[in-house]
Amino acid sequence: MRKWWPLVTVCLGTFMLLVDVTIVNVALPPMATDLSTSFSTLQWVIDGYALSLGVLLLGAGALSDMYGHRRFYVGGLILFAAASLACGLAADSTLLVTARVIQGIGAAAMFTTTFALLNSSYQGRDRGVAYGVWGGVSGAASAIGPILGGLLTEGFSWRWIFLVNLPICVAAVVMCFTALRPDGERRPGGFDLWGTVTFTIAAGTLTYAVIRANDEGWSSPKTWGLLIVSAVALAGFALIEHYGDNPMFDLALLRNRSFSGILTAGLLVNFAAFAAFTYTSIWLQSVIGLSPLQAGLTGLPVSIGSVLASGFAGARLHGRSPRLIIGGGMLLIGLGSLLSGFLLDADSSWPALMAGYAVVGLGVGLVMPALASSAMGAVPHRRGGMAAGSLTTARQLGYAIGIAILGTVFAARAADELGSTDAAHAVAAGQAARLAGSFGEHVIRAAAAAGLDAGFYIGGAAGLLGALAVFLLVRPAAVPDEPKEPALAAN
Repeated sequence: MRKWWPLVTVCLGTFMLLVDVTIVNVALPPMATDLSTSFSTLQWVIDGYALSLGVLLLGAGALSDMYGHRRFYVGGLILFAAASLACGLAADSTLLVTARVIQGIGAAAMFTTTFALLNSSYQGRDRGVAYGVWGGVSGAASAIGPILGGLLTEGFSWRWIFLVNLPICVAAVVMCFTALRPDGERRPGGFDLWGTVTFTIAAGTLTYAVIRANDEGWSSPKTWGLLIVSAVALAGFALIEHYGDNPMFDLALLRNRSFSGILTAGLLVNFAAFAAFTYTSIWLQSVIGLSPLQAGLTGLPVSIGSVLASGFAGARLHGRSPRLIIGGGMLLIGLGSLLSGFLLDADSSWPALMAGYAVVGLGVGLVMPALASSAMGAVPHRRGGMAAGSLTTARQLGYAIGIAILGTVFAARAADELGSTDAAHAVAAGQAARLAGSFGEHVIRAAAAAGLDAGFYIGGAAGLLGALAVFLLVRPAAVPDEPKEPALAAN
């Protein structure tokens, strides 16, 4: 049993950081009421974590190679714990969002060292077992997040979804020094500082522009100014990666049609499959009246469908073309989202989500396992780690941008129904109860349903676009039997 303690140590951190991607969803309504947050701030509670985790992964990987993987993992755990404590004690929304961003930085430091730590601890068959267990823990984390969040929020307080991380972090840090091999001396290497800076600015200002559009409007000079800054920063990033000495992303990989198609699917899969869940959770609690735990349990069809589909794919589709598996999965995700939008109206409750969720889950079960091996199978062996990191970055950015876009659309559609932007923001932020004296119950339900419908339809379109990109770009070659190393997972 002693030989598996390094695996337990790594899995503790992985489980915790991935749970924190989804655990927040069911806590948003009570969080909004307690802190009197605006709708935009509520979006940043989720996006602050996802963005900082996503944009820093590639750069953090280079730093961990230089300074030592165990040191970096321990540092990430300590930073994550401190930020979790700050989240749990936050007296206002500004402190909460700031702590979530720092929490994401700690998560990136942990996540990027995962495979290096497993590789240094295991060889041969044991390494394969370790990767399999780690993959199962990663998948379970995303599914358990909303349920665990519902239990903690309902049984104690929303603050405990953050405070529960503290004993886990302490245990993991202790185990790092007893179970993981010490790092050697600092290794030489380069860090792409300006690439990291420009990429962070590009992703951050794009997300901020979409969220600000809730208040300023799309025609506002502020919104367009942010979009221009994002475009300039992205262009700067491309130049730095092309001419720099230590690029964190090799732009030549984008000339590979198959990899470009897989990366596009990675960017759109979390957008299409999961971004709408944030707003359905708010709707289920603040409009329909479900408890946090009940709202979390509505996601079970996604989890069950995902497990069934991944099991079927592993048994029956092994060695098949990634174009078929990933493209078919993205098609199912798109159709499932469209089905949810079609079945949901002002008189609906949670059962209206079940059929669409089940179809989305089947698609997720096909796409997620295949994305990992396909991305690395499409690039040279020496670029396998870069392919894994860029895929995870794309998934996190897709989720963050999806949250921002669907939030803007939700608020705009609700405003059309209510005739009031402020009232629409109250519904979107989980504060529908304070509108009871001004609007009838059916009007509020109709406004929320209109916002959710639009979100599901956009998510469905993103899924279909991802399927089209895969069918057009990915070559019909079989996935190698043994991938170089598993890609980093995310929600």
